[in-house]
Amino acid sequence: MIPEELLYSRTHEWVRLETDPAGAKIATVGLSAFALQQLTDLVYVDLPEVGSQVTAGEPLGEIESVKAVSDLFSPVDGEIIEVNVELTRRLDTLGSDPYQAGWFVKIRITDESGLADLLDSAAYQKQCEAESTDNR
Repeated sequence: MIPEELLYSRTHEWVRLETDPAGAKIATVGLSAFALQQLTDLVYVDLPEVGSQVTAGEPLGEIESVKAVSDLFSPVDGEIIEVNVELTRRLDTLGSDPYQAGWFVKIRITDESGLADLLDSAAYQKQCEAESTDNR
């Protein structure tokens, strides 16, 4: 099931938007269950350092399965303010709880214009269905 309250990138990252006490928009970013099912058998994840600047559409880290190494793309422009270090030690969390405990990074958004490129849950569901059909 695809959570309706999240936004999604075309590269399968999900985004949960929040506003911090200072009024800045914070994006919590993870990888969708659909993408994780395609990867299977995860062995490693490489995440950026706190303080790193990221650009929408550019790699922010990597995730490795027994099949391949895939880039993780930043869905927004901003600064990494928190990294889910626990995830690097417990990759099984991604499979069991991809939309809560399975987040990768929190980004303080510096340019909100990139949010317009993200998909709502209905549009993302259609993309996943199309990709499932293409892969048969």
